[in-house]
Amino acid sequence: MNTTISKSVLEFFEKLEENNNREWFNERKAEFKELEKATKSFFNELMEEMQKHDDIDRMKMFRIYRDVRFSKNKTPYKSHFAASFHRTKPRLRGGYYIQIKPGSSFIATGFWDPHKDDLLRIRKELEMDASEMREIIEEPGFKSVWTLVGDEVKSAPKGFSKDHEDIDLIKKKQYIFTKNFADKEVLAADFGERVNQAFQTIRPFFDYMSDVLTTDLNGVSLIDD
Repeated sequence: MNTTISKSVLEFFEKLEENNNREWFNERKAEFKELEKATKSFFNELMEEMQKHDDIDRMKMFRIYRDVRFSKNKTPYKSHFAASFHRTKPRLRGGYYIQIKPGSSFIATGFWDPHKDDLLRIRKELEMDASEMREIIEEPGFKSVWTLVGDEVKSAPKGFSKDHEDIDLIKKKQYIFTKNFADKEVLAADFGERVNQAFQTIRPFFDYMSDVLTTDLNGVSLIDD
C-alpha cells in the first residue's frame, strides 16, 4: 500500500480529546477535512487490497459526529476515525472494522450484533459439533493475530445445557475477534499491509460461519440459486 496514516491524525485527536466542543472544532474544521480526506484514501486503498482476497462490496467511513441523544457522554465529536468493510451477502457473512485513535487503535472482525435466528443457528451448530470452530480459532497462526472477545450469557442460553463441553462458545452473544496496534505501528509504512494480512487470516472462520449460516443443520442450502 502506498497510503499511510499521518502523525497529524493522532495529534489532532489528542487535541480534540482535550477540547471536545463545537467552537474549537469549527475553528479547525478545514484541517479536520484534510485529515479525513487522507484517511479515507487509506481506507479505500485498504479495501482495494482486501478485494484481492475477499468479496468486499463497500466501505463505510463513520462520521465524526456523536449521537448524544441516549448517551451520558454529551461531547459532540468522536476522537477517532473508523471504517467498516462489508462482505457481499447473502453468501458471505461477517465483516471487518478498523479504528484509528491515539493509544487505542485496533481492528476487529466477526459478528457484533448477530440476528437472533443467526445466533441460534450458530449455537445449534456448536452444540452439535464445535470441533471445526475450535480447530480454526486455536490454530497457532490464527491465535497469534486474533483475540476472541464479546458479550456472553452468564450460564447457558435457554434450551442449552450449562454442562455442555463447548458451553464457553455456545454462551457467547457475539463472536468478535480483535487486534490492537500501538501508535508507532499505526504510523509505520507497513501498517496497511499488516492490517490486510491480519484480515486475510480470519478467512477460515468466515468461511466456516458463512457455510453454517447459509445451510440448515442437515447441510441443506438456505439460499436460492
